[in-house]
Amino acid sequence: PTCSSSSRRSDDSVKLLTTALFAIAFGIILGLSFPSLWITETSLPRNLLHSIDISHRNSDIATPPTVNDNSKACAERLPPGIVASESDLYLRRLWGSPDEDLKKEPRYLATFTVGYNQRHNIDACVNKFSDNFTIVLFHYDGRTSEWNDEFEWSKTAIHISVKKQTKWWYAKRFLHPDIVARYDYIFIWDEDLGVDHFNAEEYIKMVKKHGLEISQPGLDPETGFNWQITKRREHSEVHKEETDEKLDWCSNPPRPPCAAFVEIMAPVFSRAAWRCVWHMIQNDLVHGWGLDFALRRCVEEPAYEKIGIVDSQWIVHQFIPSLGNEGKADNGKAPWQGVRDRCQLEWKLFEKRVENAEKDYFKSL
Repeated sequence: PTCSSSSRRSDDSVKLLTTALFAIAFGIILGLSFPSLWITETSLPRNLLHSIDISHRNSDIATPPTVNDNSKACAERLPPGIVASESDLYLRRLWGSPDEDLKKEPRYLATFTVGYNQRHNIDACVNKFSDNFTIVLFHYDGRTSEWNDEFEWSKTAIHISVKKQTKWWYAKRFLHPDIVARYDYIFIWDEDLGVDHFNAEEYIKMVKKHGLEISQPGLDPETGFNWQITKRREHSEVHKEETDEKLDWCSNPPRPPCAAFVEIMAPVFSRAAWRCVWHMIQNDLVHGWGLDFALRRCVEEPAYEKIGIVDSQWIVHQFIPSLGNEGKADNGKAPWQGVRDRCQLEWKLFEKRVENAEKDYFKSL
C-alpha cells in the first residue's frame, strides 16, 4: 500500500508538471501568433473595471495611474542636450553663422493691437520705445504692407495679421510664456494712447525701483478715466492704493479697484506675472473684460504691494472705439453696440468661471 500510494503521488506530480509546461508553451505560441491581443476596457465588464479602480485607489501599494501626455513622452525621447523648451521673437538672418546673427538681444517686449487708421498714433508710441524693445504689431484689419512704406521701424517689427480679433486673442495664441521667456517685461497695449509724457526706459526704471510685477502708466486726469486708482498723481513716482472709490468696493485688505488693480488698456507684466496671466486668459472670452479684477491672483500676497500705477510716466487714453467698428450690425444694433454687449457678457461669464473654479479648488482642499 505504501509503494502504491507513493507511485500515485509521483504520477500526479508528473501530470501536473506536464500540464503546466503545456499551458506555458500554449501561452507563448498564442502571444507570438496574436501580438495585438491585449485586454482593454471594452473587453471587460464595467462593474469589474469599477471594482478594479476602487481597489487600486484604496491600495497603499498601488502605483499611480498613468497619464497619457503624448507631448511629454515625445520630448522625453530626445536627449536632454538637444531640448529647446523656450524660444524668443528675435529675428534671424538667412545666411552666415547663427552665433553672429544678433547684434543686440532686446530685454523687453512691446505689443500693440492696431488698425491702419491709427498708424500715426502707433508711430508716436513706438518712437518712445528704445532698441532694447522688440516691437510686435497685431493687425485686426488685415493691412500690414502699407506700414513698411511709411515707417522705417516697421521693417524690423514683427507683424501678425488676423482680421477682426482682439489683443487678448492674439496674446493667448502668440505670446505663450515659453515664447516670450527672454523678455523681462511685456507691454500689451491698445492703439489709442497718447504718449507725450512717456518714456519706456524711464518707466522700466520705476517698475524695478518699486518692485511692481504688474503695472500701468498713470492716466492724465484732464482727459478722462474709468477708475480713480488709474488717475495720475502729481509729485509722485508710483501709487498702489486709492481711497476715493465707493467705500463698499474697498475691503480690508484693499482689493480691486481700490488696490492691486490696473486696467487692460495698457498693462505691463513681469515675466513671472505674465506666465500666470497667460494661463488665466480664456480662449473664448476675447475682450478680456473682468481680467483686470483677477490679475491680483498672479502675484504674491500682499498683492497690493506688487501691482501699481506709475505716475512719473503717464499717458492719455483717447477712447477711440476703432475695434468696435469691426463688429457686425445685428437686430437693429450698430456694430459697436454688438461689440459692447459682447464685452459685458464676457465680464459676467469670466467672473462666474473664476468664482466656480475657486469654489471647486477650496472644496478639494
